[in-house]
Amino acid sequence: MTTRLPSPEDRVARWNRATMALVPLAGAPAPLVLDRDTRETLAEYVRPDGVSGRELIDAVEAADLRGRGGAGFPTAVKMRAVAEREGPRTVVANGDEGEPLAVKDRYLLRIRPHLVLDGLLRAADAVSADRAVVYLSDALAEDSVRTALDEVGRTAVPIDVVRVARTYVGGEESAVVRAVNGGPALPTDKPPRPFESGVDGGPTLVANVETLARIPGIAAGTASDSVLLTLTGAVERPGLYEVPLGRPLREHLTVPSAPQGFLMGGFFAGLLGPRALDIPFGFAELRAEGSGLGCGAVFVLGPDDCPVAAVADVLAYFDRENARQCGPCFRGTAAMAEAARELADGTATDARLEKLRGWSQSLRGRGACATLDGACNVVASLLDEFPELVDRHRATPCPRCAALPAADRTAPDIDPESEES
Repeated sequence: MTTRLPSPEDRVARWNRATMALVPLAGAPAPLVLDRDTRETLAEYVRPDGVSGRELIDAVEAADLRGRGGAGFPTAVKMRAVAEREGPRTVVANGDEGEPLAVKDRYLLRIRPHLVLDGLLRAADAVSADRAVVYLSDALAEDSVRTALDEVGRTAVPIDVVRVARTYVGGEESAVVRAVNGGPALPTDKPPRPFESGVDGGPTLVANVETLARIPGIAAGTASDSVLLTLTGAVERPGLYEVPLGRPLREHLTVPSAPQGFLMGGFFAGLLGPRALDIPFGFAELRAEGSGLGCGAVFVLGPDDCPVAAVADVLAYFDRENARQCGPCFRGTAAMAEAARELADGTATDARLEKLRGWSQSLRGRGACATLDGACNVVASLLDEFPELVDRHRATPCPRCAALPAADRTAPDIDPESEES
């Protein structure tokens, strides 16, 4: 029977405990971030010496540290953009982790809060910030961070903790700023971007917690060129890994003899076929193959799974999690979700499939956040990576997809490309 992607509730329940499944890698460098499975106290945390202030920004640039929240944008560029603008400035540690298949940020906040706070304070010093914020959506993470702040006591800049409900869009940087300012955790139109006008209207650096957790090592010159990988699906050892960048996935996991595909970067970076095993796991390498590292989450589709069904599940999730603020986005995700479900059901017409193909290109960049882009990525990758499989779904019903429940909604009789809300 086809294995459904776990529901958001299942994912939360599976990982809603203080200890994550940490999987050591044979032959890999000693982990610098995943070095423990119980909460680290202030007394246990060894704060490394190293460069500070603007020299730290130079060190971050030299290390080519890229954001680990999804976009992979150069961290030093964001730091300089904030440092060079008039204050007051704020630095936010973004630990919302709305991506359903990722657990790394919860691990860091629950187990290594002092490493994150150290990186946060160093970043705040580097950009001359007046305030710092830890932004999260996990109750256990909040308890851990607040305990850590009690252990630290007075800090160089005040640190607040802001907790929001966990949603897919809640971690988008403009949604972060909006929530910290007291509003809903929903994206806003850009410009301005947070580095221009963020928390309380001042320049704001929003950085993923794993990004910040890398900064103490960079400051001390001991950083490893690694990334946290959340690995789930049809694998022998699902869990949280620390893996070197630039090595093929084949070296990191034991997969079934006939994997059907790989959901890359959580739900955002789309699908890759079995060739993903031999692509170096790195920012530039995956981008060159039309995919992405994203938040470092990979879901493996096994021999009994169907990529078409997986895409239908992902698009249904995007439809449910839509912020309902941008007309093209909520109309487009709904229409694409229904078309994908028809394809999985074996009822998609040629005209419907052509519309789906067109939407996957024309709807890009039409929303306030990247949700619509993620939906387009998933559709386009299915059509590009699995054209023969898509054709078979149009000709005959797929036995693996037949086990899935019927769609619980009908396609809206609207034009998803309309600008009307």
